[in-house]
Amino acid sequence: MLEYGLPFAFTVLVWWASTGAILYLDGLPRRTYPRTMIATTLLAALAIWGMWYSSGQTTVAGAYCGFTCAILIWAWQEVAFLLGYLTGSRRTPCPEGARGWRRARYAFDAVAHHELALVFLAIAVVMATWDRPNHTGLWTYLVLWTMRQSAKLNVFLGVRNLNADFLPEHLKYLQTYFVRAPMNPLLPVSVAAATLVSVPLWLAATAPGASAFAIASTTLVASLLSLAILEHLLLVLPLPAERLWSWGMRSHEATGRAAAALRAAAPTPADVPIVAAIAPPPARHWRRRDPGDAPRSWR
Repeated sequence: MLEYGLPFAFTVLVWWASTGAILYLDGLPRRTYPRTMIATTLLAALAIWGMWYSSGQTTVAGAYCGFTCAILIWAWQEVAFLLGYLTGSRRTPCPEGARGWRRARYAFDAVAHHELALVFLAIAVVMATWDRPNHTGLWTYLVLWTMRQSAKLNVFLGVRNLNADFLPEHLKYLQTYFVRAPMNPLLPVSVAAATLVSVPLWLAATAPGASAFAIASTTLVASLLSLAILEHLLLVLPLPAERLWSWGMRSHEATGRAAAALRAAAPTPADVPIVAAIAPPPARHWRRRDPGDAPRSWR
């Protein structure tokens, strides 16, 4: 059972730690964003190379490497989105009264650049694993991409838990594109479809005679898909799922307290007339009168 337990535990650890780390980074002061973006971009470039290298190795280590590299590549676009570098052409709240396809178009405009980045990253992943035997990284990315699109659609249509607290202050306008509702018709379909895909994956992982590489690779991908199904269920279950990443939200709390302190220290509009009233009048300069001048003037 160790050959199944280790990749499952590794997937859960990476899922939990990477989500918390991203939340922590996007909650830091905005002056840290350029450094964070540069560091994650370099890490993503290294991950693409690592995926290409590991995709040629059908070993347990190659499976873990491909999986981890896919997570790092995915983390780059998450960071770019939450820091505000890759969102969309629309950076304002959804207009009141927008319904149906009009609201859907506004919502897409708000994340269009992010969606385009996902496509380019998918192309990079396909090219890195093209015509190579180890596709762990490719399947990992496809699971992340498919299930994230499903989660976005469900949040757009309406769920109980929107997890809006995860958004940094500069992306709070995206909440206006969400809908809070007990359930929507797409969610059961999403969960059922993902479950139908996960079952053969788990069967393949536990098939008699499966190689160590096949067990590790398939278990990693199946575990990630199972966690994504759990995330979908947490969207509607009355459970405080955000507590899983309370440690990552500490930066949001600290930044919020600092911003509140700055607002409290700033002068209020009522203070402005008082300051203006006690300020000295502007200096006036006397100009000597010439004989042909009009009556004496000031300037």
